This record gives sequence, structure tokens and C-alpha cells, in this order.
Amino acid sequence: MFNLVVFGAPGSGKGTQSARLINEYGLYHISTGELLREHIKQNTELGRVAESYISKGNLIPDELMIEILEHELDSNEETRAGVIFDGFPRTIEQAKALNVMMNRRGTKVHAVIGLDVADEELIQRLLKRGEESGRSDDNLETINSRLKVYHSVTKPLRKFYEEEGKYLDIPGTGSVEDIFHTIRHALEGINAD
Repeated sequence: MFNLVVFGAPGSGKGTQSARLINEYGLYHISTGELLREHIKQNTELGRVAESYISKGNLIPDELMIEILEHELDSNEETRAGVIFDGFPRTIEQAKALNVMMNRRGTKVHAVIGLDVADEELIQRLLKRGEESGRSDDNLETINSRLKVYHSVTKPLRKFYEEEGKYLDIPGTGSVEDIFHTIRHALEGINAD
């Protein structure tokens, strides 16, 4: 059983590599971005609150994200076989809360897969994704705002997880297959209990 966090800037390939990890290890996928987009699409109260932050390129408040995640963990039996967190945590407070949540469930985060991609490449990927998918948050103004938030708020998580001995630095450029091979190789040394 693995509990993994896929970490990286917007457009670094978190969703793509998460899908491969799910297939390889049979993990339950929790994408906070997908959860939020679903709430927005259904125009729930949470969706309306989330949209007010996301549309400006800002992060959802920690308490709200933690509540969403707790609900997802508790309402899906499949999470006990291992989880991949895609897009969470994004702040040090969220990382600490995740550790507490996992400890309460008798487990832990085993590894953090850090996908490292230069900003110029990220911008090009996100603009292309916006053209192909029609995602409203993939426009240059919002992308620049999201990257600014990533560098100031989320990137410090790297040091947090390095200090915990859980961070795996993975180059996020090259073919999808090569990146996945590097991830798989890095996970071979992880003790999954």
C-alpha cells in the first residue's frame, strides 16, 4: 500500500503521471482540482465559493480543502488500499493536516513525487491545454497568477517534505513514458507499509 502525493506547478504533469501511477499500483485517485471543478459544474454552494477563488488564480482556503479531503477519504472504502493525492497539499498547513489525517487512519504519506518543470514550459503547456480543453483557468493572466501563487505559497512544501525524507525530485520534461519510468524507479526504494 502506497499513499503518494504528486507535487508540482500547474501544468507539470501531475494528472498525467497520477493516471499512470493509479494503473501501476491500484491507488485511489483524489484530485482536489477535479473535486472542485465538479462542485463548480454542479453549482453547489462549495462550487460557488471555490469559483470565487479559482477564477482569480488563488488557492482555496486551507480549512475548506481539508474538509473536502476528509469527506473524500471517509466516504470511499477504496482509499484504504492506498491513495494518490493530486493537487493536495498546496500549503504547509495542508501538509501538516494531511499528516494528522493519515496518522488517524493508521498510515502515512509514503512519498512525494515532485515534478520539476521550468516556468516557460509550464506556460506553453497550460496555454495548449486551454485551447484543447476549453478550461477557463488556462489563460495567460490566470496562468501567471497561478504560477506566482505556486512559487510563493506551494513551492515551500518541497523543503517541508525534503526534511521529512519523503521528497523524490523528478525531472518533469521529456516523454510521458520516460518521466514515469523515472518515478517508478524512484519508488522502488520506498517502504510501503
